[in-house]
Amino acid sequence: MRFILTLLSIGLFLTSCKNQENKAQKDETMSENASITEEAKKETDTTGITIQPISHATAVINWDESTFYVDPVGGAQAFEGMKKPDFILITDIHGDHMSAETLQAMDLEGVKIIVPQAVKDELPAEMNSSLTSLENGATTQVLDFSINAIPMYNLPEDPEAYHPKGRGNGYVIEHNGKKLYIAGDTEDIPEMRNLEGIDVALIPMNLPYTMTVEDAAAGVLAFAPEKVIPYHFRGQQGYADVERFKSLVNQGDKDIKVEMLNWYPDRQE
Repeated sequence: MRFILTLLSIGLFLTSCKNQENKAQKDETMSENASITEEAKKETDTTGITIQPISHATAVINWDESTFYVDPVGGAQAFEGMKKPDFILITDIHGDHMSAETLQAMDLEGVKIIVPQAVKDELPAEMNSSLTSLENGATTQVLDFSINAIPMYNLPEDPEAYHPKGRGNGYVIEHNGKKLYIAGDTEDIPEMRNLEGIDVALIPMNLPYTMTVEDAAAGVLAFAPEKVIPYHFRGQQGYADVERFKSLVNQGDKDIKVEMLNWYPDRQE
């Protein structure tokens, strides 16, 4: 009997030790997860900007309590589950940036759509009441966001280029002391190089429509944003080498954070 009691005591002791070990491991894991979450929260909180890629040049951007769409294309189904936008930005007339069908299929009642004049001219006249056209260099205010239209164009300047100067808009959006630059279809132009105080930048790189990886990196190093995100990097020859872009940027300035997002969900590696 004493032998049985001894075995039971040993069993209970071992079980207790195992439970304490499991609890310690669980507490350690929870602590690690909490730390990861907190670090991610700190990173997000530095700007309040969260960018959700949809595809190529299309994104949903949540900034503090507001939401806006950039170049919405792909049909209303591409935005299922997303918050209704407070406003929309469109950069150019090409089909990977402007889609009347997508806009008309969404509930955009009360939503202001900021566009270049060339886009306004292409969209159906019944949408005019929702459209605000900006020429290069002009600024408008939506809610507490200041929106400045930045030139976007090909080099050398040519009226027959894919993107002639003056037709499309890049945008600098300023809110709560932070600045987001959406470059649109541009090359390494002086207006981009002269930007100051940019916290987050979306930069294209695809031939023959915008610029090379090398030119994109050189332009970014010139205006030195806090963080740069390559987007719009599918061209006639496939996908641009965004890892090389990251390497070139960080060789030139290790303090610029290069963040990769999934702009091409169907991409086959």
